Amino acid sequence: MKIEEFTAAFREAFGQTAPLPLVFWYSDAPLRAVPRTQGCFFRALGEARGGLAVSLNAENIGCGGGKFYTGFAPMPEFVPEFVSLKERYRQTPEMVSAFVRELDVRPATGAWLHFARIDTVETFDGLEGVLFFATPDMLSGLVTWTQFDNPAPDAVAAPFGSGCSSVVAEAVAENRRGGSRTFLGLFDPSVRPWVGEHELSLVIPMSRFGAMCGTMRASCLFGTHAWGKVRNRINKE
Repeated sequence: MKIEEFTAAFREAFGQTAPLPLVFWYSDAPLRAVPRTQGCFFRALGEARGGLAVSLNAENIGCGGGKFYTGFAPMPEFVPEFVSLKERYRQTPEMVSAFVRELDVRPATGAWLHFARIDTVETFDGLEGVLFFATPDMLSGLVTWTQFDNPAPDAVAAPFGSGCSSVVAEAVAENRRGGSRTFLGLFDPSVRPWVGEHELSLVIPMSRFGAMCGTMRASCLFGTHAWGKVRNRINKE
């Protein structure tokens, strides 16, 4: 499926009100470098959602965890204690370290990580994942579509972690291993101020996205009464 074909199908399935997803990938040259972010780099992604590409690297990501989970730097030594004792997101620093080991963060394959709205890129080639910012009604459709041809209990996983770990690190690792899991995210209280109050994320690695495009029109998103009612509510029809 080509970019324009997916965009048209998405609009048909979810309506004009639903926001188009972002895509992200690495390369060696910036598309549109942004000023250094203070804290969470998700505050810069609003520009990408508005249609302007956002290019991030080790210099303009202002968070040490953000640099690590995007593959630009080793994990700072303070992270396990900070996440456990300061943020209190895990009971012990050892739990944080175990989570990081299991996550298998992959190194960046280019000097820059780009985020762009899907209708502003020309091809799916070389992308790492597709990132949806979604309300509960949108998630209803996205999750049902994701599991339409994959009944595995972890077809949609929801591992708790920072916004950058649940979106970038999880998807990149899954894509590199050719896996089929997708990931709910944005549960981290630290990222919540930079996204909509009624939004979570679903990220689909490119290793999974192609197969899902092939099943999209066969799923509940097209021609079913139940989804039609939800679609109307998303668009307030």
